Amino acid sequence: MRLTAIVRQQLLDQNEGFTRTTHDSQKNFTEDIKYTITGGELHMRRTGKSSWADSRFDENSIADVEQTRRFLRKYLDSLSTAGIE
Repeated sequence: MRLTAIVRQQLLDQNEGFTRTTHDSQKNFTEDIKYTITGGELHMRRTGKSSWADSRFDENSIADVEQTRRFLRKYLDSLSTAGIE
């Protein structure tokens, strides 16, 4: 499936409420990203910390076009694609 702008938007609209969480842990860094499709947009909540004492973070953002495309491509098998060509 080719992820054109129209197809990306149809996937986001059709999969309202879809949630996926990823975890990344390295030597001095830990990060969890919770992806949620809401209101036709891909929302990301990043939480984590690094080795510095004041390095905890909790950030909310809306994915840009490239982040959305990569997310949809990666999880396409888990998403509802009925009626989308």
